[in-house]
This record gives sequence, C-alpha cells and structure tokens, in this order.
Amino acid sequence: MSNDVGRTVKGLALACHPGPTVAVTALVTAVAWSAGRSPAGCLLVAATILTGHLSIGWSNDAIDAARDTIVNRRDKPVVRGLVSRRTLWIGAYVMLVVTIPVSLANGIAAGLVHLLFVACAWAYNLGLKSTAFSWAPYAVAFGGLPSFVTLGTTRTWAPWWATVATALLGVGAHLANVVPDLDDDLATGVRGWPQRLGSAARLLAPLPLAVATALLVLAPPGPPGVVGWLALAVNAALLLVILFWPKAPFLLTIAVAAVSVITLIARGDSLVP
Repeated sequence: MSNDVGRTVKGLALACHPGPTVAVTALVTAVAWSAGRSPAGCLLVAATILTGHLSIGWSNDAIDAARDTIVNRRDKPVVRGLVSRRTLWIGAYVMLVVTIPVSLANGIAAGLVHLLFVACAWAYNLGLKSTAFSWAPYAVAFGGLPSFVTLGTTRTWAPWWATVATALLGVGAHLANVVPDLDDDLATGVRGWPQRLGSAARLLAPLPLAVATALLVLAPPGPPGVVGWLALAVNAALLLVILFWPKAPFLLTIAVAAVSVITLIARGDSLVP
C-alpha cells in the first residue's frame, strides 16, 4: 500500500508540470513582496498561484493522457503508470474549487484577475490548444499577473508596460514549450498556432521574449542601471541558445523570464505608483 501511495504522490508531483509551477509561483510571490505585500500577503499569493497551477497542470495531463499514450511519452507519469487519469481529474477539480476562495481572499478584483488566468489555462487545455488562437490564453493569462499583484497590494492596475511584457513572456513560453513536441503533436492531430508555423516556431520564439525583456528593463521609470544592462546581456545569450538549439530545454525559457522579473524586482517599487 505504501508503495502505491508513494507512486501516486510522485505521479502527482510530476504531472503538475513542476518546473513552470514552481517558477511562476516563486516569481509572482517575489514580485508581490517587492510591491510591498506583507509576509502573510505573500504567503497568500503563493497559495493562490500554486493551487491554480496544480489544477491547470493536472487537468492538462488528464486531458492529454490518451494522446500521450499513443506517442509513448515516457516523460508523462500517466504513461509510466505512476498515477491514473481518474486521480488527476480528482486532484484538478479539488484544486480548482480550492483556488476560488483563496484567489478572492486577495481582494475581489485581484481574485477575479487570477481566476481569469486559471480560466484561460483550462480553456487552452480543453481545446484552444488545437486552434490558431492557442497563443491567446497565454497572452491574456500572463498579461494579467502584474495586475493581480498590484490590485492585491495597492488596488491599482499594473502599468501598461508590465502587462504587455508579461503577455509577451506568455506567448514566447507557449512557442518555446511546444517546439520540442511538434512532431508528436502533429501525429496526434494537435494543430495549434506553433504547430501551424512548423519549424518557423523555433525561430519566432525568441522574439516576444526579447521584447518582453527590453520592456521590463527599459520601460520602468529611471535608468536601468548595471543590473538592467546585465540582464539584457544575459537574456540575449539565452535567447541565442534557444534560437540555435532546436531542442532547447524549456527551462531556458523559464530562465529568460526569471532574469527579466528579477530585474524588475531589483528596480524596487517600479510596478506600483
């Protein structure tokens, strides 16, 4: 029995897409801290982002279980027999229910913005991923994250440049995440925006990431300073790797986002008036 429980826990951990889940939770919580959120408020932000992402990740793997089995995706815990599709659905629905009151505890406006993020991700999982508009849920969801932070802290909307930059980070992440699996996706009938672009998706992916980095470094009030210029240089190097490495790990895209957001945090309270 204990071995079965251990396998299920491991399967749930892997199926939640731990890299993006941990990265987004940590980065948004750090931005909330830099915007002046209290320690208790930061814990609430972390719980909000984490519960939402757990529902998104588990529903994604539950929905894709049959397709992943067809192409023998051994990186997927359902295919490896670590967790059942039924268990993933139960976990996804439980976290979806939990994230609603947790989100609204940040304030009605902030909570609704986060729930829009979750709704966009679920819409992607449930079918938008196979349309030419597969980029839209990423743009809307990630574009709303800065306002989730500011509405929960100062009750104000985030500045335009933060909204546009994070929307572009979302679109770039969408492209970079799909590129390594293009062949498997096409073989199982997934025809989202990156799949329609084909090999051009790899070449396009660095563009929105580069523009997002430039906005987060150069658009806030005041000079970017040494940290800002260093961030631009580091991300330029990472983007070149993504451009010329066909199977570049998705972690490199997360690294680009992390460097950009850390730079924003280093600029102090530039996100709030």
